[in-house]
Amino acid sequence: MTLRDGTVAVVDIPKLAVIARVATGLWPSGMRAHPTRAEIWGASTQGGYIWVLDAETNQIAARIPVGALPYSVDFSPDGKYAYTTSASSDLLLQIDCATRSVVGRARTGAGPAVAHVTSDGKKVLVLNRQDATLGIHDARMLNLLAEVPVVAEPEDVAVTPDGSVAFVMSRAEKKLSVVDVRRGVLLTDLELAGEPSEMLLKPDGGELYVIEPGAHGLQAVNTWTHEAGDYLVLGSAPSRGVLLADASEMYVSDAAAGTVVPVDIVNRKVGRPIAAGQSPGALRFDPGDKPRMLFVVNEGSGDLAVIRTTSGRTDNLITMIPLGEQPKEIAVKLF
Repeated sequence: MTLRDGTVAVVDIPKLAVIARVATGLWPSGMRAHPTRAEIWGASTQGGYIWVLDAETNQIAARIPVGALPYSVDFSPDGKYAYTTSASSDLLLQIDCATRSVVGRARTGAGPAVAHVTSDGKKVLVLNRQDATLGIHDARMLNLLAEVPVVAEPEDVAVTPDGSVAFVMSRAEKKLSVVDVRRGVLLTDLELAGEPSEMLLKPDGGELYVIEPGAHGLQAVNTWTHEAGDYLVLGSAPSRGVLLADASEMYVSDAAAGTVVPVDIVNRKVGRPIAAGQSPGALRFDPGDKPRMLFVVNEGSGDLAVIRTTSGRTDNLITMIPLGEQPKEIAVKLF
């Protein structure tokens, strides 16, 4: 878990206890588990580098300078390369994960905040916040293939598994931009019930679930027809979510209510809220065996709620693990 003081708290899952605190750098963000290596990667936005945490030794293995204001990191499907941006320098950067060195750079639009690799590994999509565009880059050479106007201050992108369509959201607008990635054109701006905070794509790509705190709920979007569908009221201010691999269930944190809400996606039913802590935010599942453990980061109370979830049975809070001041992000790595 990333903390406000520029550290990462390492929690041993079997022991359900913090076993290490590692200094990463100020303004840690974009923390991700590497897909093939026993490593956790993230950005020090203020420090201007990408950090690499060795998950076996709980020590920083590398700090890779990339330029001012990196916010996120993403990986090629084979884990060979990492991609990030420098928002201050308007650059997209490619990093060799083995040598931990920058091997490619390319110009972007103004203020790039997110670099997202398509599932086929062929393209990198860059959200340029200042000029409200989606840059479509070749993942190997980094050259710009197309630049598409999207919603103002774009903050997140979701891409269908075949890499053909991208959905771009902004927390400042009640709409999603739908982009044809192959042709590099805007298909439509889809109106929503409220400003979105997060998008979760069904693994088969058929539906996109958009969490909208101001409208108190969750909206389903048909990714084939680009139409808004069912809307479920979840609570006071739902903000973050996590979806099971089979897309049968979703759990959504409600920062205002201090709860996590289970949602039966198949039958469109909302379950009984589970007490979590103060201002719950990011969530992740333990990828191990059933019964599943759901980890919930409580930004207000500075702890990690551990919830046992069992399909068809009552979910219950197991314990709360103290973390530190204002934990934000969570990554889970088994090795």
